[in-house]
Amino acid sequence: SKPLKDLAQIMEILNLCAKKVNEREAFTEPFCELIKLCGLPFQKKKLSDEVNYSAAVSKSIAQLGYLMRVPSSQVRIQICKCVVSFYDAELPRKLPADYQPTSANYKIQMAELGGLAETLVLSLALVEHQLTEKLWVLKALQHLSSSGVNCRLMMQAQAASRLCLYLNDADPSGQLVFRSSEILWNLLENTSKEEVINQLSNLECVHALKEAFVDLLMRGFRHCDRQLRNDLLVFAMLLAGNPAAPMIESGFAKLLVVLATFTEVKIPNPLVKGLKLTCSHEDFELKKLLFNVVGVLSKDPQAIQLLSENDVMPALLHYVKPNQKPGFHDWSAAQYEELQLHAIAILASVAPLLVDKYLSCQANTLLLVFLEWCVGQDPFFGQGNSFHGTGGRGTKLAQMRYSLRVLRSVMSLYDDAVNLNLFDQGAISQLLDILKYAANRSKEKEDAILLEIQADTLFLLSALCENDIHRKELFSYEGIDILMPFIQMDPKKLYSGLGHSSLLLGALDCLWSCVVGCYTAEDYFLEKQGIFLLLDLLALKQRNLCNIILGILVEFCDNPKTTLHISTWRGQKEQTAAKLLIQLWRQEESELGVERDRWGRLVDMKRPIAGSFQKQLEVIPMPANCPSLAIVEVSENIRAKLYSLLCKLGFENLTGLLAKDFVTLAIIRKYIDFKVGEVWSELRAEIQEEFRPVASDEEAMKVISEASEDTARMVAALQTEVLESEYHRELQEEKKTYTEIQAVHKQREMVDKSWKNLLTRTSNYEALKKAKRLREKSIEASRLKSKTQTGAFRSTDIKGLNTPIGSGRLGTVESTPPQLIGGPLAATDLALRKPSGCEEALKKIRRV
Repeated sequence: SKPLKDLAQIMEILNLCAKKVNEREAFTEPFCELIKLCGLPFQKKKLSDEVNYSAAVSKSIAQLGYLMRVPSSQVRIQICKCVVSFYDAELPRKLPADYQPTSANYKIQMAELGGLAETLVLSLALVEHQLTEKLWVLKALQHLSSSGVNCRLMMQAQAASRLCLYLNDADPSGQLVFRSSEILWNLLENTSKEEVINQLSNLECVHALKEAFVDLLMRGFRHCDRQLRNDLLVFAMLLAGNPAAPMIESGFAKLLVVLATFTEVKIPNPLVKGLKLTCSHEDFELKKLLFNVVGVLSKDPQAIQLLSENDVMPALLHYVKPNQKPGFHDWSAAQYEELQLHAIAILASVAPLLVDKYLSCQANTLLLVFLEWCVGQDPFFGQGNSFHGTGGRGTKLAQMRYSLRVLRSVMSLYDDAVNLNLFDQGAISQLLDILKYAANRSKEKEDAILLEIQADTLFLLSALCENDIHRKELFSYEGIDILMPFIQMDPKKLYSGLGHSSLLLGALDCLWSCVVGCYTAEDYFLEKQGIFLLLDLLALKQRNLCNIILGILVEFCDNPKTTLHISTWRGQKEQTAAKLLIQLWRQEESELGVERDRWGRLVDMKRPIAGSFQKQLEVIPMPANCPSLAIVEVSENIRAKLYSLLCKLGFENLTGLLAKDFVTLAIIRKYIDFKVGEVWSELRAEIQEEFRPVASDEEAMKVISEASEDTARMVAALQTEVLESEYHRELQEEKKTYTEIQAVHKQREMVDKSWKNLLTRTSNYEALKKAKRLREKSIEASRLKSKTQTGAFRSTDIKGLNTPIGSGRLGTVESTPPQLIGGPLAATDLALRKPSGCEEALKKIRRV
């Protein structure tokens, strides 16, 4: 081992010896012995030595790379061995007194700091014709590339392209390709993948990679050769994803496409003559990687012709069949299922690009038959081992999921030939069966795969039935019954993260495409109270739902029965549809930043309905066939749909509205007038930007602008009138309520006074006598001056009453006329003392 402080002196000696080696070969041996010293463990005397000597040590280790210039194979190999020893050095058995070894990674860190990796990459040019030296340099780089810092230094020296160019050099041992491949993997993992691919994306590197791959494919029979072959194929797949890589020009892409299909399509091809794949795991991985390459190439427009000419479509469709037996080459059931799902997943990317091939191969028929098997009761137990088989263990859900993806990708083209072909196969009925099957499975346990299957099926039905009345009639009854549970979905599920939101949007889109426009289907939907369900969803006020629901409702209003359903609907707290629509209008204007005062009245008379963003943008002159900002704004928010719906409902006789609702309704009613004013304002600004209008045109535009402002002022005046009327009404209601409160309080005071009087009479003898005298006086005052024959004689004494008051005389009084009942006496104390109450109270009084 060597102390850190001596390392700089050793490097000075090495530099001197390097010059001598060029002159005399005898210096080679001692030179190599000195290099070995750098491979020995370093020693430090103090804990701070590692930091203090870091600059000198890193510079010394960097000098090792520069010594590769010495034209001696022995020296170069010894330098590489020294570098390798950094990673597997052993601790010294004996150390001098007062010394201790440096940390295990100290040399590695100093190598990174000195940039040794970059120097060694550059030294490859010095040893490109010496195989042994080259292999040792690659071994050293393989160790160095385990560090991200070293990988970045190597990339600065164009390590990826340099390594790729040496792949096909003569090497009986096979280490050259193996070590180069390992270094490339480390570069991909530790640096930017895009940078590595860019360095490899030249014709020379692609050719070298192709030749190395073919050599291993045809003559590599060992396990390690097959693994290395697959590694090179991964590099090729990454290159295929880079449009700048000359994969097609080099013929590499064609070779890979042929390899991907040669077992399924029995067409002789000289590129794969004599090639045979076994059932080994490496060959199985090769097959999956080749399918991946096809998927990557499908994203390159230049490769479409290549995919079409090499029968990719029939090769992939070969897997669209029931899993009755293992596939080619005696794959196991799990392997075949994985290849099948992989092929169908790739088919979803390829099919939209090769529509003619898709139709000529009767792909729709094959997929529908395959889907029928998926829904059927045939025993099948999916393995679910692969990425594509996720969630399909023990079921056919994975096969159904990817088959529907293929149909969705093709139907997304909205190609009439594809749609007609699929409809002619009876797809509507079959898709409804699939939807019912998946919905029933979801009742047991909901998961993301089942939701995706249902969403894709709804999309297919939408694409099939759109703009075709006959197909909508075929969908109508059974389809609507299936759709209703989706529209009745619990709103809480929309936030589950499984995909309920997409499913609900798919159901609404299906409703719009498969029901709206067909009166038979619309009437049945109305009978099922579908409009009520849509309004319930609209009342959630979710932005992603409001737009499509309002569009459906506007379309439905062409049916004269719809407006009655909308008017009848009641939400929470008896909310009406009109009130809900007005609330949505206010919410939309708030999000757009439309200027309103605290009561919701107009503020800006020139641009009454313009949002904040719209006001910020300047008017730019545009061609007549390009919509202006005022027109584009109509499709970017829901105000136009809200206006259309309220027009259908009528602006008169709307129930359940408050004053603030009428204030907003006044704006909505003039929406079209305000929008016309915006368009004219834009037109005027565009003309003034480029031309000077004549006096008559200027006057006309001025009149139109003033008319729009007058409309805004009229609406503002109406809003003020509504608010004032509401204020006076509320004031009257307040007065009325206050009067009622006063009457209640007065009545309570009278009851309290009567009760106090009763308590006083029953507890105070003098008060009782006074009450007796008052009663007698009242009786005397009520007697008539002249008695008639019809008069009734009543005694003032109550029989059985034990009272200290003496008996009075008999009096003759007339019966109280009916018209006097409830008259002036009703408000006196006598009226409050009812006979029954008096009797109960007087029974408690004892004779004094």
